[in-house]
Amino acid sequence: MLNIVLVEPEIPENTGNIARMCVGLNARLHLIRPYGFFLNDKKVKRSGLDYWEHLQLVEHDSYEDFINTLESKPLLYYVTRYGTKTPDQLSLHTNTPIYFIFGKESSGLPKKILEENKAHTIRIPASKNVRSLNLSNCVAILGYEYTKQNGYESLAIKEPHKPLFYD
Repeated sequence: MLNIVLVEPEIPENTGNIARMCVGLNARLHLIRPYGFFLNDKKVKRSGLDYWEHLQLVEHDSYEDFINTLESKPLLYYVTRYGTKTPDQLSLHTNTPIYFIFGKESSGLPKKILEENKAHTIRIPASKNVRSLNLSNCVAILGYEYTKQNGYESLAIKEPHKPLFYD
């Protein structure tokens, strides 16, 4: 199963968009406190639309609390501009739970966490003209890389509702 982890998210709209993305990918969302907003903030709710009831959400008081809740041997990937691998270099077709871990919007993941997990860091390639990409976009990029490598398993390949343009 795919797990998206946000360490101390700061921007409510990003978290709402990511929550909606997680529902669309059948992924679990882990939020690590403190947040830069309240989960009942109207900006979070608005950007997540009416999908909150379908979200698999797990909240953690700290990064250490998150690590202590992990069972078995999952694959943990830390997303950072300093990453040593690109998404296409990952082998994500596995029965092992996968966790993509993202830092806060203003400063990313703590240096200590990155140093301890250097071999498991990912960089999403970008132009040298930008310092960072939007957090919700990064989640989408990696979420769809995961689902692509897994044959879009459990995702609707065709529109499940009545088509607008076809008989």
